[in-house]
Amino acid sequence: MSSTQGDSRLTQMMAWAEGIEVLSGLSAAPASADASFRRYFRFANGEKSFIVMDAPPQQEDCEPFIRVAGYLESFQLNAPRVLEADLEQGFLLLSDLGTQSYLAELERRPQSVNELYSDALTALLQMQVKGAACQSNLPPYDVALLERELALFSDWLCGDYLQLSLSNEEQSEWNALCQRLIRNALDQPPVFVHRDYHSRNLMVSVTHNPGIIDFQDAVEGPLTYDLVSLLKDCYIRWPAEAVRAWARQFYAQLDNGLRTQLDERTFMRHFEFTGVQRHLKAAGIFARLNLRDGKPGYMQDIPRTLGYVRELGHVHSELEFIARFIDERVLPALEAAA
Repeated sequence: MSSTQGDSRLTQMMAWAEGIEVLSGLSAAPASADASFRRYFRFANGEKSFIVMDAPPQQEDCEPFIRVAGYLESFQLNAPRVLEADLEQGFLLLSDLGTQSYLAELERRPQSVNELYSDALTALLQMQVKGAACQSNLPPYDVALLERELALFSDWLCGDYLQLSLSNEEQSEWNALCQRLIRNALDQPPVFVHRDYHSRNLMVSVTHNPGIIDFQDAVEGPLTYDLVSLLKDCYIRWPAEAVRAWARQFYAQLDNGLRTQLDERTFMRHFEFTGVQRHLKAAGIFARLNLRDGKPGYMQDIPRTLGYVRELGHVHSELEFIARFIDERVLPALEAAA
C-alpha cells in the first residue's frame, strides 16, 4: 500500500510495521474506520492476516483497549489479541477476526438472525458472569457520564444541528425525563458493560462466534445496557415481538441471584427505559459525527434510532413527552434539514 500524500500517520504506521517480523511480506489495505479517530489496516497474504490499529495518541488512549482485550480473553470470549503495542506512537498489532460483520451477514441473510443472536446472547451472558470478578476495575457508568450522554441529544442534535429551542415547559419535561432515565440506569444491578454491543461490532466467526470488537469504552454499568444495544440496534431493526422474546429469553438465563433482585416485569421496564437513554445518546452522537467530524453517513440512522423511542410513548406514560417531542419537533426538522 503506497503512502497517501499528506497522510503522515500512514507513513509512520508503515515504518513501524516494517520492524515487525510477522508482517514481513504481507500486503496492507484499509480494513475499517470507526466513529472515533481510530483506523484499522489489514496486513495479509493468502495464508495469514493481522490488523494494525492506528490510534493517534493525542486523540486516543490505547491502554483501555489493551486492558479490556485482556479481560475478554480471560473470559474465553473471541476478541482480538494484542500481539504488539507501541503506546507512544499509538499503534497496536492485533489478531484478525475476519471481514464479515453481523450487520453485513444479517442484511445478506436475514434468516440467520436467530442463530446469530443466540450466539451473541450467550456471549453477552458469559461476559457478564465472568466479568463480575473485574467489573469494579472499569470506569463507572455514573451520574456524570449519563448526564453527558443525554446532553448529546439536546446539544448536538436538537441545538447545533436542528436549531430547536425548547420552551420552558419542554425544558422542564426534558430535565425530568433525564432524571428518570438516570435513575433507571442506577437502579439496575451493575455488570461488565461492553457499551457498544451491536451488529457492527460483532463479527461472524466459523468457530467461537461471535468475534467481539470495539470494546475499549467498557464500563461497570446497567444490566440491560448491552442487551438493548444488541436487540434494539441503531443499524438494523427487528419486529418488537421478537425483541421482547429475545429479552425475556436472556432474563430466563440470568443467575438466580440476579432474578431474585428483579422480576421479569421490572427487568423489561429497565430494558425499555435503558433503550431510551441509549437511543437519545446515539442520535446526538450521529449529529456530532456529522457536524464535528465530517462523517454525515450516520445521519440516515437517526430516524430508525429515534423510532425505538417513539414507539414507547403509548406504552409508558413517563415517555409520552419525548415521543411527542420527537414526532412533532425533531423528525419534521430533521426532514427539513436533509
